[in-house]
Amino acid sequence: MAAPAATDVRRALFERLIDHAALFPPASMAVADALREDERLRSSADGWIVGRFVVPASRVAELGAADLRLTVVFDGPLPADSRIDAVEAPPGADLESLVGLAPEVYAEVPPEPLELARLADLGVRAKFRCGGATVPSVGALARAIQCCRELGLVFKATAGLHHALPTGDEHGFLNLLAAAVFGDEEAALVARDLGVTADGFAWGDRVAAAVDVARARRDLLVGFGSCSVAEPVAELHALGILAA
Repeated sequence: MAAPAATDVRRALFERLIDHAALFPPASMAVADALREDERLRSSADGWIVGRFVVPASRVAELGAADLRLTVVFDGPLPADSRIDAVEAPPGADLESLVGLAPEVYAEVPPEPLELARLADLGVRAKFRCGGATVPSVGALARAIQCCRELGLVFKATAGLHHALPTGDEHGFLNLLAAAVFGDEEAALVARDLGVTADGFAWGDRVAAAVDVARARRDLLVGFGSCSVAEPVAELHALGILAA
């Protein structure tokens, strides 16, 4: 499908939702392959869903002159590059040193109130890891989202979000969006009665309009990083949400 109109809830919910992290595990693609895959995704009918290209700081130079907006994950010094829109710091980073490095700065910290309050005080955004070696419980993730809401702290997510709805021990990215849009975070993260049409994002008898969804995407959950964009998009097609 072409990019939906500005008033379409699907556009408000999914536009630039997924940062493409093909260089990272488990995909771990070579740079040339990752760039080809990124170009294919962005030129497809669903390309409007693709956000920034995620790259380690040490590998920015390998991208050559590729015309991409970047989010850079610290693994060394931050290069001077006009394509960098955001930076992401690993656990244990010196938070004060991150302030002002890019238009958007994210730090992966324990999802605890004092840690999140410190980010809010510094003007640094939060990053939550939702998969990998340790998957956060529904309760822990719900409390972290609720804390961000109370603090006015913007966050992004990463890892383990290939499925729209909860699958096995993996969280669903549509549920993460529901938690941001509707609140009632713990229930939203396990809900299966979620639906998206051009006219609304529905959870049971609750329906959010485009303006509500856009506000949640701007002020709370900006998106998530994934080594695969194709898998989450395929899930949306399978659910009929992105049917042509």
